[in-house]
Amino acid sequence: MMQPVQPDAAGPESQSADGGGLPPVHLARVYQRLLEVYGEPVWRPSGEPLGELIGTILSQHTSDMNSERAYGQLRAAFPAWEELLATPTERLAAVIRCGGLANLKARRIQEVLAELARRREAQAECAPATAGGESLEAFLCAELRRRQPLEAWEYLQELPGVGPKTAACVLLFALGWPVMPVDTHVHRVARRLGLLGPKVSAEQAHVLLAQMTPPAWVYALHVNLIRHGRRVCLAQRPRCPACPLLSECRYAGGLVAEEEAAALSAGQAAAAPSSIEEH
Repeated sequence: MMQPVQPDAAGPESQSADGGGLPPVHLARVYQRLLEVYGEPVWRPSGEPLGELIGTILSQHTSDMNSERAYGQLRAAFPAWEELLATPTERLAAVIRCGGLANLKARRIQEVLAELARRREAQAECAPATAGGESLEAFLCAELRRRQPLEAWEYLQELPGVGPKTAACVLLFALGWPVMPVDTHVHRVARRLGLLGPKVSAEQAHVLLAQMTPPAWVYALHVNLIRHGRRVCLAQRPRCPACPLLSECRYAGGLVAEEEAAALSAGQAAAAPSSIEEH
């Protein structure tokens, strides 16, 4: 379960849209500029949460090309997810080998499917007419749809090895629910832009970005932050001089001097004998 985020964890930029703080205005400028540069992506939910979940597992620590190839080979070899429950792990790993970390991912996929099968059987014992003969895909879809987004997000994280980002991917890309996944690009770019405080973890970022982002913006903001992180705001040697968001950036842009001045002022105040300790 996600730990509550303390108000100070994200700094002053973490206020919600109705709190009158900087983030809504700053976020709106960032959002609009990203649309101008990268366009508005088309949101086409797949309607298949289990397929999205397994595809996300395959995408970890590899390229999109390799993970898509591994997923395609997996579906060709096993048209029904239930087939994987009785398949030797070694055979499954061989099928998805091109996606990297095949042995680990094969075990994880089978653990997820086994847990869903267990839950389906337990539900069928209580209500045979509702869960007995449905597929694992249909079962998971029904379980998620009868929950509110936050509850569904937490439900997915109870599955073996499923973290907050993977759970959010399932809800956003499969069901079209405005739950933003925070991957390494989103986390890095959001912190550099000042949408999040410098010490905010990726797990905390899921909650804070959800609080400040209008639901209709979630998909486009997620996709465009990733695009920006891959093309311009690189982890190593970011291309700051050519960045279209330079004026909004607290990492290297026009607001850096303001923050440095504020930090210097705060440091001087803390050093003064008459300074009052903040609670």
